[in-house]
Amino acid sequence: MPSAVARPAAASSIEALAHFSHLLRFETDCWDVHHAISNQRQDFVLLDVRGETLYHQGHLPNAVCLPHSRISSESLNKYSADTLFVVYCAGPHCNGADKAAVKLAQLNHSVKKMIGGITGWLDEGFSLISTTKVDN
Repeated sequence: MPSAVARPAAASSIEALAHFSHLLRFETDCWDVHHAISNQRQDFVLLDVRGETLYHQGHLPNAVCLPHSRISSESLNKYSADTLFVVYCAGPHCNGADKAAVKLAQLNHSVKKMIGGITGWLDEGFSLISTTKVDN
């Protein structure tokens, strides 16, 4: 009897190629984001879509704080229509990045999710930046 892994037959190589190629159009990972930032090749806006308090406690380098609940045409008006957004949240246990991606797509913006979020970033050994919130 085949294992639980092999019981559902694997997709054909043609189906697998289509699926995984398609998936990469929606997701990126911590290593690719880190490489782009570290090599001055960041051609996307990195959005931390968690709350402001969590953002100030620690966020990715070059990340912009924009909680998913505040994404709107008004909050995005400083970005050009062809801007690629990469969104992240706390990690695999959080759906804030998915909520942000839905809103961005509804507003006709290109978007990818950084899989793993903060948890994945830290698991890869990368550092966070802490900031002090300035009250106006």
